[in-house]
Amino acid sequence: MTQLQITILGIVLIFISTALGSALVYFFKNGISPKINTIFLGFAAGVMVSASVWSLLIPALEQSISYGKLSFLPASVGFILGGLFLVLLDKLVPHFHNATNSEEGLNVKVKKSVRLFLAVTLHNMPEGLAVGFALGAAGATGNTTAVMSALGLAIGISIQNFTEGAAVALPIKATTGSSHKAFIMGAISGLVEPICAIIGFLLASYIQVLQPWLLAFAAGAMIFVVVEDLIPDAQTSGHSHLGTWSAMLGFVLMMVMDIIL
Repeated sequence: MTQLQITILGIVLIFISTALGSALVYFFKNGISPKINTIFLGFAAGVMVSASVWSLLIPALEQSISYGKLSFLPASVGFILGGLFLVLLDKLVPHFHNATNSEEGLNVKVKKSVRLFLAVTLHNMPEGLAVGFALGAAGATGNTTAVMSALGLAIGISIQNFTEGAAVALPIKATTGSSHKAFIMGAISGLVEPICAIIGFLLASYIQVLQPWLLAFAAGAMIFVVVEDLIPDAQTSGHSHLGTWSAMLGFVLMMVMDIIL
């Protein structure tokens, strides 16, 4: 496969997997059990942490060697900026956390189903950026190993997107009573990922000096989501050990994929 084909494949996969996960609404009449939901949350957290380290932060540090003694700067500043970006979105976008039954964002009248939809959409934005930045940075180097590693990141994010698609669609079905509406909203929540991925790809490809900063930015945004939402939600379900082991499994799987590819 050419680099262009790999890039297109990676971007398409992250959307398709979300849509497939959303389709689970047609197979679960009464939603998913707290145990299954905890597994989904923990696994997604593990994949995102592992991807942030192996596929984003380490490449960002490697690309910052020219900064000399300040080689830590792009990764450190970019990481913090990524977290601040999510803080800003949290304050502005009205959304709902199903596990903790809490609302965040601007105080406007929005249906609960829409708030659930926006919550997962916020999670998907840094994931799309991460895939785009990684593919763009790898493609700019022309290094086959780097391109395959970026594809590994896209595959890993796609695997956990399947669980996220289910995590948004099933609660929406419980709220609206409509499987079709839940599937559509779940699938649409994944559309933000290829959009962000394309933006990230273009930025990393054509403004190469920003590559380490952008990679670290995506890592910071993803870690913020993990620490702010995924881990707390998994730990409050009453099955904390199950969530922890799922996170460890997700971390190892993403690490192995990065090494193999």
